[in-house]
Formats: sequence, structure tokens, C-alpha cells
Amino acid sequence: MSKRHEVEPLRAAQALAQRAGALAPFNGKQLEARRIVSHDMPDSRPADAFRDLRTQLLARAGGGNLSLLVVPVAHGSGASFVAVNLASAMAFDERRTVILVDCCLRSPQLHRRMDLPADAFGLVDFLEGRVERIEQVVHPTAVPRVLLVPAGPRREASGDLLGSARMRLLLDSLRGTDEGVCVVLDAPAVAASPDARILSSMAELSVLVAGYGRDTPAAVQEAISVLDRVRLAGVAFNRVPH
Repeated sequence: MSKRHEVEPLRAAQALAQRAGALAPFNGKQLEARRIVSHDMPDSRPADAFRDLRTQLLARAGGGNLSLLVVPVAHGSGASFVAVNLASAMAFDERRTVILVDCCLRSPQLHRRMDLPADAFGLVDFLEGRVERIEQVVHPTAVPRVLLVPAGPRREASGDLLGSARMRLLLDSLRGTDEGVCVVLDAPAVAASPDARILSSMAELSVLVAGYGRDTPAAVQEAISVLDRVRLAGVAFNRVPH
């Protein structure tokens, strides 16, 4: 595959980011309903918490481009909430483009949170070869400077897809070589499948999300033992609403 073809999807993603500026952004009520932080929300504490997490991760990465895995200890720990809001907080910086990738192939949900049609081309379509151009699965959203690669059709047997050469090509192409690109992977639970372990070997950094008062210390330690420890940036405790 030529070098020119490899960088082409990144250019398309950046063009999508510019086009996304023409989309009407979510208003305050829409953001609240979707539990997405914004830089101008009345209660700044949630946004500040994600700003702090963003700053720590970017410092750990050296301030450049970043591919980040957000993975829950168990189903219901709240990793999708953290992934979406971390992407939003990273995109507060107008120089940065964030590409959010839904890797939860068994139970995808990010397309609903971002108001994307259920039949939009997604990750599975590219990994299974139905879509050849990566830019076809990268969609603008109503969150400024945040793009989404939805999961696409549900798949129970997801390990072979996520561990494939096409998945590595996708991540390398999205991250690219230009400055200001962050790729955030929303992963399935460590306890549910080997998918999280596979993905942790591909991302530069990983954040483990534990449900505060929900996931036991033993479960957290077991999840840590499964992930690539060199790339594990830390554990984020999320207060899961009841």
C-alpha cells in the first residue's frame, strides 16, 4: 500500500472536522440529556474534572498526537461516559481534532448518544471489507471538533476483527502524522471478553474505568493484570448513577 494512500484518510478526517463546524452543535439541554460536558456549562466541575484528566494524559503522551483506550472493569462501570467526555474535553482546544471510535461491537451505543443513524457505515464495515476508504466510516458530530467512527453492525465474535491488520491500519491512518489528532477508543469491559487486552496492545495509553462503589478492589486488580501495564496510565473512578 502506498504512502499516499495511507495518509489520505487522515486528510479526509480533517476535512470532516471542518465540515462539522457547519453542524448545529448540541444545545445545553441536549448535552445534559446525553451527559456530555461543555466548556461553557453552568456547573464547571464536571468539565474541570475531564480537563484535568485530559491534561494529565496529554502530558504523559508528550503533548503530541495520542491514541487512547478507555476500558471499563465491567459492564456498567461507565467507560462510554468517560470516553465521550474525555473526547469532548480534548476538543475544547480548537487546534485539536478528536476521533472517537466505538469498539464495543457486541453492544454499540455511541451512535445513539451522538445522534448518528444506526445504519451509518462503521468500524465493522471497514474491518470486514465492505468499505475500503477509511473516511467513509468517519462521521462529523454535533460536538465541535469531535468525529465518530461508530461500531456498525453488531458482532458477537469480535476478537479477530479488533486484532486484525485492518484495525491497525485504521488506527495508524486516523492518528496520522499531522499535529493535533487524538483517537479515543471506547472499549468493551475487561471482564467480558479478550477484546480489551487486544486493544490495549494497540493504543499508546489506556485508562481503566472503575465504577465507584460498584467495582470491587479485587475486580480492579484483576482488570489491571489483564491490560498492558506499560501503557496503563491509571484508573479513573466514575460515580455511576443509579
